Amino acid sequence: MMFHLSRRHSILLSVLGLAALSGATMARAEGPSIFGRWTVSDEKPAFSAKGKLYKTIDVAPCSADFCGVSVSDKGACGPTLFRFFTAHAKDEELTGHGMWGSAKKKLMIYMSTVDDKPQMLLGVGADDFNFEARDGSMASFQANYKTTGSASCTAK
Repeated sequence: MMFHLSRRHSILLSVLGLAALSGATMARAEGPSIFGRWTVSDEKPAFSAKGKLYKTIDVAPCSADFCGVSVSDKGACGPTLFRFFTAHAKDEELTGHGMWGSAKKKLMIYMSTVDDKPQMLLGVGADDFNFEARDGSMASFQANYKTTGSASCTAK
């Protein structure tokens, strides 16, 4: 009898484990998409000359990856700011490198949903920059973004 209970429990645990994994996969697949046009959501954002490149960003597929491209106030496509592998398009956290003027800096992106609206937090800084760390450098640039439609700019 003890063997059957253990076996039933192991089968039940396996089924629950698979359900949990599929639920986690489904939740991840339903998370906010990074693709689209993103605009700084601050009421009165202040921008340095280099920061203006990050005011509006189109994120779209580029080759086998996806890229963030700067969009001017008049809608003109600018330089490519960052590139990530497509396998990471649904990740809530992305860490890589992006352009800050002519230099490459550490770039971090956090995706979230607030009140059913996708949000993006983007920061650019030195290699020891980290949103969550108490030590290390501060971001050279940091902003919250809201999505404002589909991307029309793609990387060249």
